[in-house]
Amino acid sequence: MRGITRRALFAGSAVGAAGALLPTAGPAAAGPRTARASYRAGYHFTVPEQWKNDPQRPVWIDGSYHYYYLHNADYLAGEIGTAWRLATSTDLVSFTDRGIAVPKDTTPNGDVWSGSAVVDTHDTAGFGAGAVVVLATMSPHDGPADQAQYLYYSTDRGRTFTPHGTDPVLPNPGVRDFRDPKVIRDEERDRWVMTLAENDKVGFYHSVDLKSWTYVSGFVRGGIGVLECPDLFRIRAGDGTPKWVLGVSANGKGAGLPNTYAYWTGSFDGSAFTADATDPQWLDYGWDWYGAVTFDKHGPDGTLDEGTRYAIGWLNNWDYAHITPTIDSDGFNGTDSIVREITLKRGGDGGYFLASRPVAALDRYVSRTVTLGDLEVEGTRLLDYRGTAYELTCEITWDQLTGAGVQLRRSPDGVRHIDAGVHRDYAYLNRRATVSPDLTGRWQESHSPFDPSRRAVRLRILVDRTSVEMFVDDGRYVHSSAAFPYLVDTGLALFTVEGKAVFRNTVIREFRV
Repeated sequence: MRGITRRALFAGSAVGAAGALLPTAGPAAAGPRTARASYRAGYHFTVPEQWKNDPQRPVWIDGSYHYYYLHNADYLAGEIGTAWRLATSTDLVSFTDRGIAVPKDTTPNGDVWSGSAVVDTHDTAGFGAGAVVVLATMSPHDGPADQAQYLYYSTDRGRTFTPHGTDPVLPNPGVRDFRDPKVIRDEERDRWVMTLAENDKVGFYHSVDLKSWTYVSGFVRGGIGVLECPDLFRIRAGDGTPKWVLGVSANGKGAGLPNTYAYWTGSFDGSAFTADATDPQWLDYGWDWYGAVTFDKHGPDGTLDEGTRYAIGWLNNWDYAHITPTIDSDGFNGTDSIVREITLKRGGDGGYFLASRPVAALDRYVSRTVTLGDLEVEGTRLLDYRGTAYELTCEITWDQLTGAGVQLRRSPDGVRHIDAGVHRDYAYLNRRATVSPDLTGRWQESHSPFDPSRRAVRLRILVDRTSVEMFVDDGRYVHSSAAFPYLVDTGLALFTVEGKAVFRNTVIREFRV
């Protein structure tokens, strides 16, 4: 996916200037006003300044994860085009900015779009053993049939990259939408495999040297928009069964489906992927988990965990990508989801699904814990807690009711809030009653399946200054959405609809990163 980043979209929106979203009175704004209050996330990754969009799959180099992402240093000036910026981390919670790694506009081909980096351990490309090679999409004339794949390489362990000439290593054969190469190593067959987004198809390609590529097969699925940012990996389920997973970022809103990461479990023979089912599953049901990537989980000594992967997504949506108060408050636009740990589980129907949980290292950053225990609720119960960035966990149990959940970032008068919970046969996240980036009003409440006969649900909800991520029942379903509550809206309440419930083991944790 590319980085089309014009601030004019924000400036002309119905929300108006970002300052309209910033409080001018109340506890968070008390005292002399020498600068605007900050909307920068408390414990999520944010770009230091200007713009970011797509995450690029992190790679493990010398004991740390190298996380590249699309970055536009000219965003606030209204100029378009992205480079790859680098941040490194040993635990995927705290990151160190390393600056631009793959620059834009240094060749006639212009800026650099999405792709993937690999460590060429065996020197298959000829740049030296251990060289880091990037395959990325570029479009010299910015046309839909002009997208092709280009190669950059690094001999300083992924810090800076040099273009391998100016010609593509995989030219466009004359098709519309031909982008986002994702490369993995097939050690069994001593070759590289690339997946490529080609409109409603994922193309598969082989190479022995990362420079010359041959098309071998395609996986076609329509009805969920143009496919972007493909992903292919092998993972072992908790019962020991290995599965291949093919993922894509897709916009299924027109069909009443999410606009996030669709995936299929199945098999891969080195050339073609065969899905277990025709319809995809979704790794997130919210509105804002796009361009997501998964990547290997390594132990401190570099050993690979075959049963767990990590994942990170862009907490934004192209429908309203330029509407955020962080532009004026902090001079940036670009926030990511928390890094997740992804595991494969077997469902009651015999099929397999991916489950998500926040990265375990987040536990090491807890700065305050508020234990509220078991709370009985009928109607609305306002809690004695105030906060803008925290985690809430609880298990809700009941005998008979219509719905139950929590009101997050509640205003002092109770009018503004974000609702998260279950209602009849679905779980939901609703941002309608707060400041939302969706100016159409259509994409305010997200839904995922829920079985009410269980009479219980476990919720783990990550709240930050401009986002909410809700993990339902140990991450079987996840909802990630951007929301921009006033910074003075710090309240928290529990509620039920037409019945009584007990919110068991209710705990709030705050983090210092």
